[in-house]
Amino acid sequence: MIHAAILAGGTGSRMKMANMPKQFLELGDKPVILHTIEKFLLIPEFDSIYVGVHKDWTDYTRDILSREGLSEKVTVVTGGSNRNGTIANILNHIQKDHGDNPDSVVVTHDAVRPFVSLAIITANIRAAQEHGACDTVIPATDTIVNSTDAALIAEIPDRSQLYQGQTPQSFKIGLLQDAYTRLCEEEKASIPDACKALVLADIPVALVAGAPENIKLTTVMDYRIAQALIDRLPEESSPQGEAV
Repeated sequence: MIHAAILAGGTGSRMKMANMPKQFLELGDKPVILHTIEKFLLIPEFDSIYVGVHKDWTDYTRDILSREGLSEKVTVVTGGSNRNGTIANILNHIQKDHGDNPDSVVVTHDAVRPFVSLAIITANIRAAQEHGACDTVIPATDTIVNSTDAALIAEIPDRSQLYQGQTPQSFKIGLLQDAYTRLCEEEKASIPDACKALVLADIPVALVAGAPENIKLTTVMDYRIAQALIDRLPEESSPQGEAV
């Protein structure tokens, strides 16, 4: 089976422009989170779609879905204290609702990346089925400077070997759970995303080609860019894609 896990547990603390998390801000004629959910609803392979939301915003999210007639298609789950906690909560609901199948695939995606393409989502499904785990990336375009003390350059890595991570990140559920069990609680709280858990567990993670427009809405400038993009990008109707 194939499941979607849309991660919307953040509170938008870095975007101080509204009294609500950024995933609920209006983008064009609908909330950001709804743009993202609608992309996943267009992929027929998904057996279920879950949205992990901060406990203070679960009812608000259910109201949005109810108004759009999507309550039966999307399940709202209370998020955890961090990103990995939200993923773990969604995995628990998947097991409860659909049974324990380690070969089932879960496609995890940031709710605040509303411009993800159907091609990228589909390529994630294929790569996770083939390789067990995958991350969506784009090549780094700027020179990356490494500093260990925020004062002096320690290293300038070869840019040709560097990529910027996006989402989706997709996994066979058994592999992801195995990677999480190898982490201590401190590691679970500190690692930035699920792919790092697999890398620490020496589990190979394949790369899937992302896109520059698959931006994450983190700052006010990101939101302004999204407002400019929303009417310029073509609507999609059929998924297709490829791995890196």
